[in-house]
Amino acid sequence: MLKRTFLSAAGAAALALILAPSAIAQAPKLRIGVEGNYPPFSMIAPDGKLGGFDIDIANAICAEMKAECVFVQQEFDGMIPALNAKKFDMIVASMTITEARKKSVNFSDPYYDVPSRFVAKTGAFADHSPASLKGKKIVVLRNSPRAAYLAENYKGSEIVLAGKETEVYMELAVGRADVAFGSSVVSAEAFLKKPEGKGFAQLGPAIRIGAGSGVGIAVRKDDEALRTRINAALAALKSSGRYKALADKYFDFDISGS
Repeated sequence: MLKRTFLSAAGAAALALILAPSAIAQAPKLRIGVEGNYPPFSMIAPDGKLGGFDIDIANAICAEMKAECVFVQQEFDGMIPALNAKKFDMIVASMTITEARKKSVNFSDPYYDVPSRFVAKTGAFADHSPASLKGKKIVVLRNSPRAAYLAENYKGSEIVLAGKETEVYMELAVGRADVAFGSSVVSAEAFLKKPEGKGFAQLGPAIRIGAGSGVGIAVRKDDEALRTRINAALAALKSSGRYKALADKYFDFDISGS
């Protein structure tokens, strides 16, 4: 009888272990919309793994919220429709906070803010004023705040639209545009420091579009609870120094926008 009681207890314990969810299984999953084609913020390594500042920030936020990140790659143009269709729960894809986008989604506090720069052949233009670039082709990422800025301020120039930020500089390199307009960081890191960027340079001073808006994490309009948690996680990362440690892997200047 004693032996039978012992086996029954052992079996119950084993069954409990099998049925009990693990710590990982209990962690809620957060699906993160990312692009993978915006170095050094989001890129795909030769081994196929996602990396970059956006990816690191997303992982750090998930860890702070005790959640498991599940990355979902998405073309940038379709990010907001995919979010609202519940393909993922939030967007961490270097999305600039704009009034137009805030009509469709809500944003977290900014997690970085860098200025824009023009890029052209070294010495080709004295400055980047509309007068200097009149009649010239300027390539920029389509459906972006920079494209809207050019349309408003460079009416005498021909605006060439590219599908990805990296394509902006490819179009410039092969001569399909005279000037490129994009992120100061991406132009420096993903183009000017590469062989294809030889003979090109940033033109004129940096430009801030919609100063104070910055880049945020987008969530659905009805997901205010998630936005609150993201903001708390970002604040914790910054106050603890973990944000700076992540940023220092990629940048030798402050990108926080503080």
